[in-house]
Amino acid sequence: MLVDSEPLAHRALCASLAEEGLEIPFAEAVRTFKGRTFRECLERASARLGRPLAGDFAARHRQRLFAAFERELQPVPGVREVLLALSVPRCVASSSDPERLRTSLGLTGLLPLFEGRVFSAAQVARPKPHPDLFWHAAAHAGVAPSRCIVIEDSELGVQAAHAAGMRALGFAGTELADSSALERAGARVFHDMRELPALLQKL
Repeated sequence: MLVDSEPLAHRALCASLAEEGLEIPFAEAVRTFKGRTFRECLERASARLGRPLAGDFAARHRQRLFAAFERELQPVPGVREVLLALSVPRCVASSSDPERLRTSLGLTGLLPLFEGRVFSAAQVARPKPHPDLFWHAAAHAGVAPSRCIVIEDSELGVQAAHAAGMRALGFAGTELADSSALERAGARVFHDMRELPALLQKL
């Protein structure tokens, strides 16, 4: 959980789907799409619409999303300082596609802290809540899953971490965070990224 992109992403998706004739309230969109790959979001939207989305939908939506990122996207408060202070190896393992990942990390200045260690669900057969993405990242790092700690902001991500045999911390310090859902999924929840170093020492 490095950037607070979810509110921007869901608002952009609601606007793009409205152009297709599918009106989804923001809160419902969050419940339906949060933590899922873009492909899964498109499949769910098409099913609700009762027809395929327009052929240029993805391109138009990406243009709207990246414009919103350029205007408003910010890193999670304290995350840069925490990353610079941590001495343990780290990586990004996200449901976002590679282009969105590089764009969001690049715009917020965080990409150099993870260069060569950014992994997307597009690289594996099954997305979260399956363990494939976390196993892929751990294998690339040469670290056993049992030694990995996952920081997640979605219930699906926490479920994937446990399925991979990893410990999970649930970050609930953003606008769309759901502490109860993270706890139900089995994560230890925290609300300020600056708490992370102390939490890691206790695990």
